[in-house]
Amino acid sequence: MPFGTPQDDLKAKALADEKVRPFIDGKQVMKVIVVPDKIVNIVVKG
Repeated sequence: MPFGTPQDDLKAKALADEKVRPFIDGKQVMKVIVVPDKIVNIVVKG
């Protein structure tokens, strides 16, 4: 993603990514932590 992309867009793109889906399908997403221009962490339960 380009630098300066809004946090909401980063979160939505990460959750919709085809490489991420297998890890979050069927699980409860507890929290999404976004560090702009660096990383998106997805915390799941289950």
